[in-house]
This record gives sequence, C-alpha cells and structure tokens, in this order.
Amino acid sequence: MFKRILVANRGEIAMRVIRCCREMGIETVLAVSEEDRDTLPAHYSTYSVCIGPAKAAESYLNQDAIIAAAKAHKCSAIHPGYGFLSENAAFAEECEKNGIAFIGPCADIIRRMGDKQAARSLMKKHRVPIVPGSDGCLANVGEARKCADRIGYPVLIKASSGGGGRGMRIVKHESELEKAYEEAGAEAGAAFGDSSLYMEKLIINPRHIEVQILGDKKGNIIHLGERDCSMQRRNQKLIEEAPARCLTKQQRSALYEAALKAARAVNYENAGTIEFVLDEKGHFYFIEMNTRVQVEHPVTEAVTGVDIVREQIRIAAGRELSIKQSELKIRGHAIECRINAENPERGFTPSPGDITFLHLPGGLGVRCESALFQGARVSPYYDPMIAKIIVHAPGRLKAIKKMRAALEEMTVDGIDTNLNFLYLVLFNPGFVGGNYDTSFLAKYAESLIKWDKRAR
Repeated sequence: MFKRILVANRGEIAMRVIRCCREMGIETVLAVSEEDRDTLPAHYSTYSVCIGPAKAAESYLNQDAIIAAAKAHKCSAIHPGYGFLSENAAFAEECEKNGIAFIGPCADIIRRMGDKQAARSLMKKHRVPIVPGSDGCLANVGEARKCADRIGYPVLIKASSGGGGRGMRIVKHESELEKAYEEAGAEAGAAFGDSSLYMEKLIINPRHIEVQILGDKKGNIIHLGERDCSMQRRNQKLIEEAPARCLTKQQRSALYEAALKAARAVNYENAGTIEFVLDEKGHFYFIEMNTRVQVEHPVTEAVTGVDIVREQIRIAAGRELSIKQSELKIRGHAIECRINAENPERGFTPSPGDITFLHLPGGLGVRCESALFQGARVSPYYDPMIAKIIVHAPGRLKAIKKMRAALEEMTVDGIDTNLNFLYLVLFNPGFVGGNYDTSFLAKYAESLIKWDKRAR
C-alpha cells in the first residue's frame, strides 16, 4: 500500500481524500495554490506545498509543478479528485513516466473515453444503446447541417473533449445552427484546447441516470447501482439521489447490463461513471463515461456502504475489489444537495467572501462534505460549490424530510448561498412525487425565487 499520496485538488474533495488516507494510515501532501494556503485541507493534510498562483492554469492545472512536488516529497501516488487534471490523459501518462501511480484509470482509457465521439463509436460496437447522431466529429457547419437534416431537429451540438456543459448548444431550428456551431467550437477550444464537435439528437426533457462502476487490475468489474442526477441548472447538477425512483425493475436490470458492457469494452480500472439519458418512453441511451470520482459519489456510498475513495486507492495499489457483485445490497434512499456560494435572486451570480458564522447540520443519517470553517474565505477564483449535504433514510420521503431539516439547520453568514432555493425545491410537488426531469429548474427556478422573496 502507498505510504504517501499527493492530493492534487482543493476544497471538499481534497478533505474527502485526506480523511480517507488518514483512516488508511497513509500520509498526504496537499498541492495548494497561493490562494489556498490557509484552507482547512492545507492544515489537515500531513504536509502542504504551494504549486503556484491563484489562477488554476498556473497552479492546479500546472502538471510540471504537481509532478515536481510529488517527487520532492517522495509521494508514490497522486489522487486528482474531480475536475482539474482528473481526466487528463497526458497528466496520467506523466505520472506513469515518473514512477508515480495515478489514482484513476490509465491514460489510454482516459483518452479513449475523453473523446466523446470515439466513445460513442465504441459503445455502438459493443451494443450499448447510443443517441442517434453524427458518425464522427463534424468537419464544418455544412456537415453539421446535413447531419441535423438526417436525424431531425432539435439537435445537440457537443464538444468532443471535456464536459460540464461547456461546448454544448441546443439547436431547435436550422436558422440557429451556424451560430450555435461557431459558439460551441469557440467555447470548447477555450475550455479544453480542442474545438472539435459532434452532434446528437436532442432527447426532450430526459431523466439523467448514471451508474457507478468499479474495476480492478485483475479484470473484476462491478456496478454499485444508479443515481438520478436530473435536477440540473444549465447542465450543472444541484440535487442527486440514489436509487432512481423512476426506473422499473426491468429497466434497472437492463441499465446495469449496459453499464457493465460499457466498462468491459475498455477493460475499465478504478472508479468511473456511465451516464445515460432516459426518455419519456422509458428508453435509455449512453451519453458519456466519466473516468474519475464524481461529486455525487456519497449518495452511492450511503446506500451501498462502499467507500469509493478507499476502493480507488486500493485499486491503484494493485489490490482486488473488496466487494463482489453478488454481495452488493442497496439499502434505503440517499439524497445530496450541493451548497453553492451564489445568489439565486441575481441570476445565481457567485458570492465569494469571508464566512462570519458557520453551523453545519448533523444527526443520524446526515453527512457534510465541506472545507468550510468560521472565518474561512470563499475564493472568487474557483467553483462556487462550498459544501455537500448528504442524507440517508429507510425510504425516499423520509430522506426528503431529513434533508429539509438539515438545510433548515445549516447556517452560513457572510456570503449568499442557494440554501433557501434548495429548501424550496424539496417542497415542490414534482420533486416530492419524483416526477421531474432535466427541464425542472428551467421551468420552476423563477417561481421558486419569487416564492422565497414573498416568504421573507
């Protein structure tokens, strides 16, 4: 087992990895930017080392600095968390060249699955259902127009590299295509250094369902059930739950089979997620594979009892999975809410600043993942997510009530947050009944914000 791991991330996921390493008796070295020198993870890790200025491009994305820090501190492995370099094949390759284990899949798997169009082709070959679309990257807007005519509007133009909703545009009519194509390509190029695009038929108001997988170096691959991540705003998830209430027993079984086919197609190693969309007729389609730990992994941990980060570390060290598929049991229901430093009344604009008072909720079945503390500074340089609240209960309605109580208890002063907004979502009949899809917040966000204003 590794004696010392460098954590190449920040915030709550850095805390999550450091805590796990502590439990396993592994020392940690946290790579921090100048902005994050006084954060909770920097104090909690065994050692911390500054790798550059506040801007992520000069610190958390600085591969040379991170590798140098790992070597200088004699780290035998690097955990990239999520975001930043977690799905960067070149970085995984550099780790290997320098004799440092990358806690994630190998560079070849990351590269193959990171190319969304290549991943689509591979899934099609292995009979995993895919959304109708282009047979490769689009050469130009003329080819995009031909593809759209063939599969029919509305369509979705997507970046071949990256994710998180960047380089993605919905096109409802031919008149919108050229502008959307140019905008998506420019955004993808700026975000990922790759402006190539492909096209898919837009599935109207789908559910976003994903399956957590684990694979070791011995060829063992299992799933850990599914998550419903349909509560999204502009392709960014806000609330996730497990299991997905909308699936029948037959759909769930077929979904697991498809996810395992997808993972076996690349001989997958480490933690990963197979993402699907589910249409209103109950048909599901593969959209992508995320080759890293997900933000929402705690809801899966809650219902399975499997420590996914611990499994990641064990797999990277050459150990076999600690659980077999036949041993997996899904118990109860879990919900996660992402707490963001943002102001919903002002278009969800980020709200950086100093935390003047903080109280995090607790109690049976309540878990908080955060790097916040009273007096902490929420930086304007990074993602606005400041905490995740995860609840677990015997059933879905009980989990909803537990989450409401947790959000009521949580107090963050000094900055604006989306706490009230999330609280109101949990009372919406559509959410309570489980009858929601990815269009929910586009329909109801404005009315929820107005309701909140009236209530105050």
